[in-house]
Amino acid sequence: MIKNPLDRMIDLTKEQSFFLFGPRNSGKSTLLKTHFKELQTKGDILWIDLLDAQIQYQLSQRPSLLMDMWDAKKPPWIVIDEIQKNPKLLDIVHKMMEETSAKFALSGSSARKLKRGHANLLGGRALPFYLFPFSFMELEKKFNLDRALKFGLLPRFWASPMSDKDTVRGLYAYVDTYLKEEIASEQIVRKLDPFQRFLSVSAQSNGNIINFSKIERDAGLGASQAQKHFQILSDTLLGAFLPPYHSSIRKRQERKSKFYFFDTGVLRALQMMAQESLHPSTFEYGNLFETFIINEVLKMTAYLEKKWKLSYLKTQAGVEIDLIVEKPRTAPILIEIKSSLDIKEEHLKTLKRLASDFPKSTRYVWYRGPESYRIDQIQCLPWHQGIKELFEINS
Repeated sequence: MIKNPLDRMIDLTKEQSFFLFGPRNSGKSTLLKTHFKELQTKGDILWIDLLDAQIQYQLSQRPSLLMDMWDAKKPPWIVIDEIQKNPKLLDIVHKMMEETSAKFALSGSSARKLKRGHANLLGGRALPFYLFPFSFMELEKKFNLDRALKFGLLPRFWASPMSDKDTVRGLYAYVDTYLKEEIASEQIVRKLDPFQRFLSVSAQSNGNIINFSKIERDAGLGASQAQKHFQILSDTLLGAFLPPYHSSIRKRQERKSKFYFFDTGVLRALQMMAQESLHPSTFEYGNLFETFIINEVLKMTAYLEKKWKLSYLKTQAGVEIDLIVEKPRTAPILIEIKSSLDIKEEHLKTLKRLASDFPKSTRYVWYRGPESYRIDQIQCLPWHQGIKELFEINS
């Protein structure tokens, strides 16, 4: 388990070059400083921070300066923070990987600009890693579910005490900074106002099956713009798609993905709800709880490097499963996510109905209550116990 907020569950390599991607303020720079602390103490590392305007300008004017900077001491590692600020550097990085002994740690909040014009991303020479906001397992005893649902899990709001008022201010500032620095300054979209309207409308659709046409109408967008904008959210790591389950068992199912924003606090800020109180037994609470759980599974899948398929199921008859996990060589795992404190018969109805279609499956209900039950071959577990059981984590 994690001993302090500077320790993260992600297991970065020290043997070969890597990319570290993560949304803004997820702690990438802090993690890299911790990871390379020993080399920094010895002076055996070249650190390039592209948020430094002077360094960014110099390297944008002459990318080959990177080679000269390294050549002075020839340290074993070069860290380039916020590499998406200067994608042209990847040409020099690629050349240095082939011609020198230098290894690279490249961090960024977006792979979008790197992929455009640098589609091979160094030809697979650098391993990809992804960092997310805190997991409940990283915070351990500091974790509080209601606060996590209300304000999210970005490290800056948990690493040190912060009032609710300042947390709300920070969340709205985060959204504003994302628009100005991630979208506007990187020239990802031509006009910011329509994208800002899209952000607001898409946040209202969080956790639902994406209806591109409706979102375009509500946000006043042109045809096919919503799909492009959702891809921007994915590329800039502001959220993730959850695809529909594919199986001949359910041919007549929905074929559109769901989309979940990466953090409940940022989601509430996009919905202009960050300052509002949050109450259990409401639709908002249930949606945030489901978003939190989906994101926890996404985080753990990435950190533990599981090659699992995650999806949801909804048939035309309206039968829906929140999360399906497919592990290699095993039957699908069906998970219903409920924010209630107790288990009701209605929570089991869908899993019972699908029992014959998934005869060898493991079926769960994850909920907020404290007790574990087994009802008609369905395992009803407290959500945190369910996540640990899914990933076979002993605690």
